[in-house]
Amino acid sequence: MHLFDVVAVLIFLSGLFIFLNTFYLKLPSSVGMIILTLLMSFTVLMIALLFPHLNLAQHIKEFDFRDVLNQVVISVILFAGGLKMNMKRLGNLKVTVIVLSIVSALLSTFVIGSLLYFILSFLHIEMSYMFSLVFGAVISSTDPISATNITGKFPLPKSLEMKVEGESLFNGAFSVVLAFVLYHIMQVSEGHEMILLEVARVVSIEILGGVAIGIGMGYIGYLILNYIDNDEMHIEVLITIAMVMVGSFISEYFAIYSKLVALIMGLMIGNLGRVDQKDESSKGVVNAYVYKFWNLMEQTMAVLLFVLMGLEMLVIEWRMDYFAVGFLAVNIVWFGRWLSVYLPVKMLSQNVAFHKNTVSVMTWSAFRGGLPIALILALDHFTGKEMMITMTYVVIVCSILFQGFTLPMMMRERFFNPNEDKKILKKYFS
Repeated sequence: MHLFDVVAVLIFLSGLFIFLNTFYLKLPSSVGMIILTLLMSFTVLMIALLFPHLNLAQHIKEFDFRDVLNQVVISVILFAGGLKMNMKRLGNLKVTVIVLSIVSALLSTFVIGSLLYFILSFLHIEMSYMFSLVFGAVISSTDPISATNITGKFPLPKSLEMKVEGESLFNGAFSVVLAFVLYHIMQVSEGHEMILLEVARVVSIEILGGVAIGIGMGYIGYLILNYIDNDEMHIEVLITIAMVMVGSFISEYFAIYSKLVALIMGLMIGNLGRVDQKDESSKGVVNAYVYKFWNLMEQTMAVLLFVLMGLEMLVIEWRMDYFAVGFLAVNIVWFGRWLSVYLPVKMLSQNVAFHKNTVSVMTWSAFRGGLPIALILALDHFTGKEMMITMTYVVIVCSILFQGFTLPMMMRERFFNPNEDKKILKKYFS
């Protein structure tokens, strides 16, 4: 099976899923996608059992998705996420949101990774502590698209809405960076004990190197876009695409695997070139259609990842002990998310005002989307990878289905006027 064939199938299925959810299921995007993904997996599994000569699983297994995920999908998602991070809109909340996101991601990674490692050790299931931390970072990555869709459909106070949106964007991006950094440290340390100096070198290359290249390329991109007539939107779109591709190549060349280059480029271009929406006479460096294009790319990649997740589950080894550990991980992840929000909010509340429902809203609106499965699949093969894929799959499915259907009840209890409940719930499930 050729690369073009695989990409064509993935895009076709993604478009079909969006159509079915929009016009028939009419569920929130992530909830509809996960249901359709489960149905697709079940259908393909039944076809494979009824017609074994088709050998569908073997065709899927023949293709290695890692290069596509590493060089295209993850870079596109991070660039698009950085592009839409409007720092001006956050105003005085910038520092609060960034600190909350970084501390939350670090705490979540440590709590989930540590608890999982000790529980698995108690159950005599072998997994190294570093792999547990990598899983903690991977699964800590929240889905900013789902969070943004939620805040747009529920009447949250403005300050809380900005905190939820900002935290989901920064948390998702930082968790991705953290996952790659931890994995790189683990690769370098394989076979020997790493000293502190070696860890510092890897982290500095990943973080400082990624930031430096990202700032440099982002500013060059901004100057090029500033030079081009703002009406030439097709040229601006092509330039941003070229930047993502070149940025991916340069980061690979310098062995920077954290994908920080794509994120920083998006932040630079998105904020330096953004038009002031309140001033109708102002004209941004970047055409508004560029933002719309990358928003479409982000949405497309998110759906594509759900399809890819369903296909990947058809080719891995199905073991009940893996699924049992996955259901155990669901509870660990929810606890880790709650604790990682609760502690920094309590710490920051000495100087910053937080709504009384901040912790509950941030905890329950933190959906796990397709990005965690993309991160796991993008990593090289290692012992225990299939168990980690299964765990990630179970956590994502449980997170989206359970949180997706119970979130309206929680929001109604805390924010809704009883006279408007039916109207708002109808809007949520439309």
